[in-house]
Amino acid sequence: MKILIINGPNLNLLGQREPGIYGSESFDSYLPQLRNRYPDMQIDFFQSNIEGELINKMQEAGFFGGFDGIVLNAGAYTHTSVALHDCIRSLRCPVIEVHISNVHKREEFRHNSLISSACEGVICGFGLDSYRLAIEALFELGVKS
Repeated sequence: MKILIINGPNLNLLGQREPGIYGSESFDSYLPQLRNRYPDMQIDFFQSNIEGELINKMQEAGFFGGFDGIVLNAGAYTHTSVALHDCIRSLRCPVIEVHISNVHKREEFRHNSLISSACEGVICGFGLDSYRLAIEALFELGVKS
C-alpha cells in the first residue's frame, strides 16, 4: 500500500507548540516509527501551512500519485475549509481525518468539522497514535476492496 500523510497549519511545530495538548514529540521523530512498523507500506509525508498547497498535494496524490489512501490532519482548516471538503470529495482514494487531541473536549468551535462528511472516517484524541490508527483503517479498507 501507498499512503500519504498530510499535516496542515502549525503542525510543523509539534513537540514545541502547546505540549500539554499535542505532546512533546515532533512529527519528524514519530514518522520513522510508523515506517518501521509498516515496512511493506510506502508512507509519504507532506506538511504545509498553506491551504492551496494542501489541496494541490491531495489532488496530485488522489489522481496521479497512485496512493491507496490519505491520512489528513488539516489542523485549523478542519473547521473553516469548504475547499478542502470539495477536494476530498473529488479524490479517487479514501481520506481519514485525524486529530491528535480530542477536539470534542476543547473549544466549541473545534467541535465542528467541515471536512468530516467528505472523509471515510475520523480519528481523534489518541495523540500521535491517531496516525497509526488511521493507517490501520486504510489497510482494512484496502483489504476489503
